[in-house]
Amino acid sequence: MEPSCNLSQLCPGERAEVLRLRTAGTMRRRLMDLGLIEHTEVVCLGKSPSGDPSAYLIRGAAIAIRARDSRQILIKIKPT
Repeated sequence: MEPSCNLSQLCPGERAEVLRLRTAGTMRRRLMDLGLIEHTEVVCLGKSPSGDPSAYLIRGAAIAIRARDSRQILIKIKPT
């Protein structure tokens, strides 16, 4: 996978580092309140059977994020 992509492309079990949020307003504030800021490590825990939402481990908490929102989070995949 390319070095910079969006969170929705992360597969279960993969780790990544948040690079940037491409959203504004209320959604940006909510994502930041969940701990999604630069350099935060995120682990994809799994995807729902329909593929949306996906569950991520963020700062010790399991959080479900919709695909349309996770596409706005730029990440860098960490090697396993």
